[in-house]
Amino acid sequence: IKVLRKLMVGPYQANCYILGAKSMEGAVIDPGDETFRIVKEVSKLGLTIRYILFTHGHMDHTGGVAELKRITQARVGIHPLDAGGLGIQPDMRFEDGQEIPLGAFHLTVLHTPGHSPGGVCFHSPGVVFTGDTLFAGSIGRTDFPGGDHGLLIKAVREKIFPLGDGLRMYPGHGPASTIGQERKTNPFFR
Repeated sequence: IKVLRKLMVGPYQANCYILGAKSMEGAVIDPGDETFRIVKEVSKLGLTIRYILFTHGHMDHTGGVAELKRITQARVGIHPLDAGGLGIQPDMRFEDGQEIPLGAFHLTVLHTPGHSPGGVCFHSPGVVFTGDTLFAGSIGRTDFPGGDHGLLIKAVREKIFPLGDGLRMYPGHGPASTIGQERKTNPFFR
């Protein structure tokens, strides 16, 4: 990944990530709100957005989808179990292990249910975008409809932690961390 920008958007300060490859092809992860701000940042970076990708279907992460798609004409992707939260038809329905090509690298979709049934994380060399599955020092809420605490803990242990301690972790809210840091100090995994 050549370009990585984080914008905190909307009343819940959800993290929206803008990624770019060397080819200047880009993706936006979780444009929850403030579409105009996102678009301004994208054009400042000189990226052509190919994909709009969602870690899950909650409104604070999906709110900007229709407008951003209209402006960028990018392909929208979400896990089918969370597609109902989108408000528009997705172009891509994620499966676990699916690879999304972006320039010279790709993002791998990891299905990590628990915060929501269709929650996913995106893994690329050196980084993982965890949405509301895993935060620095915490985990996503599991008391919403479709939430499941046991499933979330299992998903993090089996899908996220094995990616390697050195990996940078970019969550859906709050600061970045590393897998190692969370494995050692996150109170939910002691």
